[in-house]
Amino acid sequence: MDYREDNYYINKVLQGNLASYAILVEKHKALAYTLALRIAKNHEDAEEIAQDAFLKAYNSLKSFKNESKFSTWLYKIIYNTTISRFRKKHLESYSLEDTPIRETGYEENDDGLNIMHLKERKKIISEAIGRLKEDEGVVMTLFYLSENSTREIEEITGFSNSNVKILLYRGRNNLLFELKKILKEEIADIL
Repeated sequence: MDYREDNYYINKVLQGNLASYAILVEKHKALAYTLALRIAKNHEDAEEIAQDAFLKAYNSLKSFKNESKFSTWLYKIIYNTTISRFRKKHLESYSLEDTPIRETGYEENDDGLNIMHLKERKKIISEAIGRLKEDEGVVMTLFYLSENSTREIEEITGFSNSNVKILLYRGRNNLLFELKKILKEEIADIL
C-alpha cells in the first residue's frame, strides 16, 4: 500500500476520522513492534507494548507539535514505554521475518527465490542484532530498519549525539562479528 505523509492522516484524525489512525498504525506497526521487541526480548510483551504505545500516541495526538516526524515521536513513546517496563529483563531476540517484504520488481518466476533469500538474510541479521548489547541493538534497529537519523535517535532514546555515534560504530563492528559467527555456525551445520 502506498501511504501519504503522516501529517495527512494526523490532520484527518484530529478532524474526527478515526479510520485514518488505523492507517498510521498499519504504516508503523512493524517497526514499532521491532523496536519494542529489541528491548523487551519477548514477542508477547513487545506486542502489548506496541499496542500501549499506539494508544498513548492516539491519546496524545493533539499535543503532537510537528517539531519532529510523527515516527520519531511515536518511537520515542515506544522506547520510553518499553524501557520503563523491561529495563532489566533479557530474554530471546526478535525475528525480522514478520517485517513486510518489499516487492523486487523481478519477473514472477524469480520472486519466490528472491523472497526466500531475503527472508533468510533477515533471519540471520535479526539473530545477529539479537546478540548485540541492548543499547546497540536499539540504535542499530532505529538507524537501519527504521531509517532514523542520528539526531532522531537522540530524541527517541535520550542518548547524546556522541553516544549514538559510538553505539552505531560498536554496533556495526559487533554485528559483523556476530554475522561471521552465525555464518560459521551455519557452515559447520551444513558440513
